[in-house]
Amino acid sequence: QVQLVESGGGLVQAGGSLRLSCAASGRTFSSYAMGWFRQAPGKEREFVASINWSGDRTYYADSVKGRFTISRDNAKNTVFLQMNSLKPEDTAVYYCAAGFTYQYPSEARYNAWGQGTQVTVSS
Repeated sequence: QVQLVESGGGLVQAGGSLRLSCAASGRTFSSYAMGWFRQAPGKEREFVASINWSGDRTYYADSVKGRFTISRDNAKNTVFLQMNSLKPEDTAVYYCAAGFTYQYPSEARYNAWGQGTQVTVSS
């Protein structure tokens, strides 16, 4: 099973940008769809974005569409989340996950998770 480690979180002012990375172990990374989820304090974890195994298909939550971009580099076993025009409501712990389909924004479709990275957006 693939193991995932997120990085790149931090504190940023509203309107700023951050780029999250998720490094995967294992030789089968390129066979997985990858997703980003987030969990804000007191809220359930929610879907943010996903990408298919080859990187040419993506899917976004409406709340981040046009501001966030998911991408992957299979040669480096890494998936990225570029976050622009950040808002205070984007504050959350961000998790990357590996699964077998990118088209369904459900946690149940993913079977490997990272430990999360904190993103805090100040107003």
